[in-house]
Amino acid sequence: MRRGEAAVVKVEEIVRQVDGKRDAFVALADQIWRLAEIRFKEHKSAAAHVATLEEEGFQITRNVGGMDTAFVAESGRGGPVIGFLGEYDGLAGLSQDAGVAQPRTPTPGSVGHGCGHNLLGAGAALAAVALRNYLMAAGIKGTIRFYGCPAEEGGSGKTFMARAGAFDDLDAAVSWHPGCFASVMSRSSLANFQVYWRFTGRASHAAGAPHLGRSALDAVELMNIGVNFLREHMPSSARVHYSITDAGGVSPNVVQPRAEVLYLIRAPEVGQARRLLDRVRKIADGAALMTETEVEFEIDKACSNIVPNMTLATAMHENLTRIGPVPFDAKDVAFADQIRATLTPDDVAHSIEMYGTPEAASAMLYGAPVPLDPTPRLLGGSTDVGDVSWIVPTVQMWGACFAVGTPGHSWQLVAQGMAPAAHKGMVHAAKVMAATALDAMRDPALLQRAKAELKERVGGNGYVCPIPDEVVPPPLRGARRSVG
Repeated sequence: MRRGEAAVVKVEEIVRQVDGKRDAFVALADQIWRLAEIRFKEHKSAAAHVATLEEEGFQITRNVGGMDTAFVAESGRGGPVIGFLGEYDGLAGLSQDAGVAQPRTPTPGSVGHGCGHNLLGAGAALAAVALRNYLMAAGIKGTIRFYGCPAEEGGSGKTFMARAGAFDDLDAAVSWHPGCFASVMSRSSLANFQVYWRFTGRASHAAGAPHLGRSALDAVELMNIGVNFLREHMPSSARVHYSITDAGGVSPNVVQPRAEVLYLIRAPEVGQARRLLDRVRKIADGAALMTETEVEFEIDKACSNIVPNMTLATAMHENLTRIGPVPFDAKDVAFADQIRATLTPDDVAHSIEMYGTPEAASAMLYGAPVPLDPTPRLLGGSTDVGDVSWIVPTVQMWGACFAVGTPGHSWQLVAQGMAPAAHKGMVHAAKVMAATALDAMRDPALLQRAKAELKERVGGNGYVCPIPDEVVPPPLRGARRSVG
């Protein structure tokens, strides 16, 4: 059998294995959508993934990296060892009814799956199970893992897992993210540090004795002003955002004795983000000096930029092309049309420019494979997949699940999270991921090239975790303080 013919046969068998497990994992995705738990509190969501994978015969290792919602599910024996990365955390404030093209919810302000992680975890688990079943049927040795990764949204669960060595013995990692197009990710992302600054001053009567007070809230505001002036002198791709998480109180006639601000500092490379963090620290110290307050800071989390692996990306694109478009139908398009009516032209234009293809400009849904982009470019966001990609060759794809132009972290995305189109996009992505992982397992030369590319890209120092050793995962911080 020729190589091309063998590839077609392989893909057909992978497709059959995925389709055979489709219903169970679509049900899992919908269950996670309904649970919608926020970072590090995904107890029911993690348990649902564990239960499904245990039923499939995977062995479970819990509490990875000290996080009780992080786990590894493993099946098989010997090498190579391939890992599928899954997520299942939601976003605060994005509760939304499913299947309606208008903002509506009985629980305003609660958690919703505004980034499609209900699909992400279930789809990656489906790929893992399908590939394991293929290997068993073919009598092929190899180990398949599914990584249950908490808190991608604002928690960098994978970075804590990476620091604990969870990915050190992998040969390759495979993942995906729900989106508006079916394409292979070939871009880097922004590294980041998320840091709390806490100011402590002295309370006083704001009218009767203002000279006796030292305002922590003034310090926060002066810090924010200083950082705003810093923006002119940052790298053009860097980003700094903040949220005042404690303004000290609600009484304007009190000089506020405490205040807290949370900063998210991003840059294209970890070193750049770390240097930017140092500059923000100096601004905070200056604000404390100006107000005669005390300041302390606490690193909450951090993550590295993605190291693209074009060797695996090319292999994934070949599988994406062989498998073909997502099989959307007229009902899928009709609901997408309703969603598109709620979007702005800028939403659609940005989506196409960043992730799609000009041919999609007039499409409600676009399930055809998008050409692989070999040009080094940068994603505007951050992901803790970046830390995995520094350790092991890593490949990801976007899955076509939502109406073209749907913004991430929006009610429109939540509304589509249980739609048939989203299910189809998830199943389609699972087929591409499983076929690509099989390529890595069956082709030692491919795997070797991918590892050589990673080594060349990261240089001699290799991976250095951006989270300091003394920073523990948030679930452990209360216990640490109680015994300190």
